Amino acid sequence: MKEQKELNSKLIYYLSLIGFFAIFSTTISKNPVLPLYAKALGATEILLGLISAFSPLAGILFSFPVGLLSDKIGKKKLLIISGVIFMISPLMYLFINNPIWLIPIRFFHGIATAILGPVISAIIISKYQNNKGEKLGIYSSSTLVGRTLAPLLGGFIISYFTTSNLPISNYKYVYITAFLLSIPVFLCILFLEKDKSSNKKVHIKDFYINLRYFLKNKRLLSTSLVEMASYFSYGVLETYLPIYLSKLEIPAYQIGIIFSLQIFSIAITKPFFGKLSDKIDKKKQILIGIMILGFSISLLGFFSSIIIESVIGIFFGLGLSFSTIATNSYIGEITKKDKLGSSLGLFSSLMDIGQSLGPLIAGFIISYFSFRLGFILCLVISILSGINFFFSNFNSFNTKKR
Repeated sequence: MKEQKELNSKLIYYLSLIGFFAIFSTTISKNPVLPLYAKALGATEILLGLISAFSPLAGILFSFPVGLLSDKIGKKKLLIISGVIFMISPLMYLFINNPIWLIPIRFFHGIATAILGPVISAIIISKYQNNKGEKLGIYSSSTLVGRTLAPLLGGFIISYFTTSNLPISNYKYVYITAFLLSIPVFLCILFLEKDKSSNKKVHIKDFYINLRYFLKNKRLLSTSLVEMASYFSYGVLETYLPIYLSKLEIPAYQIGIIFSLQIFSIAITKPFFGKLSDKIDKKKQILIGIMILGFSISLLGFFSSIIIESVIGIFFGLGLSFSTIATNSYIGEITKKDKLGSSLGLFSSLMDIGQSLGPLIAGFIISYFSFRLGFILCLVISILSGINFFFSNFNSFNTKKR
């Protein structure tokens, strides 16, 4: 028993190391470089929205099958596939001269995170029954440290090489860095212990059974829709805030700092908020977080000061941290154990739907109206998801035991 506790204690830090390098690599490939790289290649705002949408689209399509397969064929096998994709993808950005090629590349790159997220979440929730919120917070913070450093380093690399007469080449240095960061991901995954459930057969009916269970469970669905709304807003912010700020003639390295501060606020608070979610009512925590998030992003289009935008970004990060750590932990409580992998997969799919639709829908609104209205749209989506969550989880008729 003591040995098992020691193994679990080491496991969370090992998984966190994988998450750190994986998210560092994938984030530096898109934030803030992707919108700027796409623009340099000649992309319009609408095409930019399509490019940004195709990375989470991979999660939409693959997260549910991955979640189900992780309980059948084994989690390590899927993580090895993820590690290979993390290494190959950054190299693909180096050989294009037309922005349309960014669409299939972003889709392929997105498969890696589509596998990584639900599989590692399932490992953590199954290994840490009594303090899953805290452990999810530790893992999430490690990924967010990578996400924090990525725009800072990416912005610095772009700014450092701006003296070059070949601006397209400036962005490619970022993707070389992304490749180097992906190597430890693959190597670390190889040393993970092989899971026991790796030889079960998968039947087509399993997909139908698990999908039906998820859709009929109002608490599961409404919680996932809150997550979807959260990442709808995040997708809009990471795609269009760099463009909005660049129009205000704010340099790339300062844009990177804004994103780093915003993500840093999430990284340092998630372990605390995760531990808090193990003790307080997660439902109230989810509602408070989504409202803070929505109101924060709606204010971005009203200011041009770098300081004010940074402060708003920090509040957005706090709202995202407060809500999303509780949604992940809450899913683990209200889901049957034999449905955990598939439920986390569908949960992740809806999250990616939000992150995909956000840039796409906001792209049309920003193109035909304004950045301000594009950011306000996120507040509307947040409020609607919060209302649905309230009536699905606080009503006595919807609080049946799982």
